Order: sequence, then C-alpha cells, then structure tokens
Amino acid sequence: MSELVTGEAVVLGLRPARLPSRGLAVAVDVAVAWVTYIGISLILVSATSSMDSAAVAAVSVAAFVLVQVGIPIVIETLSQGRSLGKLVCGLRVVREDGGPIRFRHALVRGAMGAIEIVMTMGVVAAIASLVSARGRRLGDVFAGTLVIRERMPVAEAGAALPPPPPWLVAELGALDLSRVPDGWWLTVRQYLARMGQLDPQVGGAMAGRLAEDLRGFTGVPAPAGVHPAAYLAAVAGERQARESQRAFGASAPSSAGAGLIGAVGAAPVGWGEGAPGGQPGAGGGGAGAGGSWTSHRPVETAGMS
Repeated sequence: MSELVTGEAVVLGLRPARLPSRGLAVAVDVAVAWVTYIGISLILVSATSSMDSAAVAAVSVAAFVLVQVGIPIVIETLSQGRSLGKLVCGLRVVREDGGPIRFRHALVRGAMGAIEIVMTMGVVAAIASLVSARGRRLGDVFAGTLVIRERMPVAEAGAALPPPPPWLVAELGALDLSRVPDGWWLTVRQYLARMGQLDPQVGGAMAGRLAEDLRGFTGVPAPAGVHPAAYLAAVAGERQARESQRAFGASAPSSAGAGLIGAVGAAPVGWGEGAPGGQPGAGGGGAGAGGSWTSHRPVETAGMS
C-alpha cells in the first residue's frame, strides 16, 4: 500500500503496481509501438527511395523517436496516464498526490523511458522498480508520478454490510443530526464509496476521525463494539431515510443505512455483535480509530502484484 496525501490533506491508500503487471503493460505498449514503427518504415522505404542515404537515415531516426517516445507521451497526456498496455492491465499513472498527470509528467516519463526501457531493453527500469518500495522506475522518480492498480480483483471486494441491529436503529432514530454540516456528509459518502479500495489500516483511521467529528457535532459517541465505518454507514443511511421521508412524506424504511449500504457495495467490516442480543461492546468486530480494520479480503503481501 501507499499512503498518498492530497492537496486537501486526505490520505489515500492506493495500491502501487508492481513489476509483473507493469512489465506486462510495457510489453503490450512496446509490441504495439514496434508494429507501428515497422509499418511506418515500410511506407518510408517507398516514399524516400529518391533521397540520399543521409536523408533516409534522418527520416528513419525521426520516425523511431516519434513512435517510441512522441506518441506514448501524447497518449499518456490525453488519456491522463492510461496507455494501451495500462488499460489492458488495469493500471494508471498518477501524480504522487493522487491527481491526474499533465504533459510535463508524461514528457519526463517518456524521455526517461527512451533510456531505461527502449535503449536498455527494460533492464534499468526493472531494477529500479524492484529496488523502489512503491515499484517506481527512474522516470516516475524524476516526474513525481506513481503507477497504481486501478482495477481490483473481485475477490478483494469483501462482503456487503448486513442491516444494522435493532438497538442501533433505535439509537440513530433519536440522534440529532441538525448541526452536522453538509460538507461532512459529502466527505462520508465519498469515503464509504471508496473504502473498499483503501488500505485497511488507513481506512480504519479515517473512519475513526470521521466518527470523532460526528461526536463533536452531535455530542453522542459511537456505540462501543461497533466499527467506526459501520457506524458511519448507518448514520448516513439514517440521514438519507429522514431526507426521503421529509421530501416524499412517505414512511421511510426503519432499517437505517440499508439502502446506502447496498449502494456502497463492498464494506469489509462487521457490526461487532459477538454476544447474544447484539448489544454494543459485546463483540470483537469493532475497532478503534487506530485499531485493525477487520476485512474479508485476503491479506496482500508486500511482494509483486
């Protein structure tokens, strides 16, 4: 995992791409580039038949640089870090703060790639990626970029949260949410929508901080034994149910968070109901803000992904 901090001081737990997936992406890109170069060379042979040998050599070098360096730079710039090989492998190039790359990042990566990938047959890039803790090659280091895994396997998605227990529904029904600002709700919804992509430890810490913010707004702490992320999902669902009831005048569902939890999808936490009756503080599924993030996903090793 890689802890990246955005300009808004939001910690992102992104999964850096490792050598096997990056190598496959580079192999696809290089194969396409060489096929394109061979095709252009065949066209140039007939188009430059009347030129002298020096002019033919100059045109050939220009075509090689254009195909191997220029076109990849343009593609990465326009696609915001997704070449054909990266698209196939589910990878993307981003800035170190998690934002999309620009032309200057693609230019530096392309110029360095001509040396460490094209001229050295990828040996320098492979060594640099193996040595780097985040799998970065020299072009990424100089450009301030990182290649991340944009597409995650289905097995890592985890299981959806069950409906909140009755005692928690009763507590949320009496909770005063009038002083909670809209910005906090937006932050929570964004966090819940992306929690399955975050590192368990980072996600747990973020949930704990958001739960503490909610405590400051409402004056009511999160129930003991309930994971902060599960509590946030239930509170957000309760607020959604209240808004629906206010807008449509119909009786909103009593299971707070049910609709939201289904929309969130993967939620790798439980409610912490270890004892009969599911009372707060009874189970081991909960965790503190800095505690472990209980997950149904397999533990990802620090090796190549």
